[in-house]
Amino acid sequence: MKIKKMMLTAVVAVIAGGFILLAGTPRSHAAGPGDKAPDSVEVKIDNFSFGAMKLTVSAGTTVTWINNDDVPHTVVSEDKTTFRSKALDTGDKFSYTFTKPGEYPYFCSVHPKMVAEVVVQ
Repeated sequence: MKIKKMMLTAVVAVIAGGFILLAGTPRSHAAGPGDKAPDSVEVKIDNFSFGAMKLTVSAGTTVTWINNDDVPHTVVSEDKTTFRSKALDTGDKFSYTFTKPGEYPYFCSVHPKMVAEVVVQ
């Protein structure tokens, strides 16, 4: 009888501990009114396209492009001077920090029909 009572107590303790851990776990990653915007964002390059055709970020955000395609791609601002990556092989990354509000269209110079835009607020 004493062993059953100890086992029951242990089971209740484990279950209660699980509920306590779950109660402290965030349920969502959505930003609320007082939450800070992320300092970095990733854009995946795959299937001859940029993961986000139009990406809106806050000033000061670093955007990192990751080539998941089997062929090289580049990330080049429309004006060809604001930012320009080297040819990114599979798994390569390129990052740029957007400091000023504005619209920043970009493309892949290897595949010019690949276009997208970063909007900085």
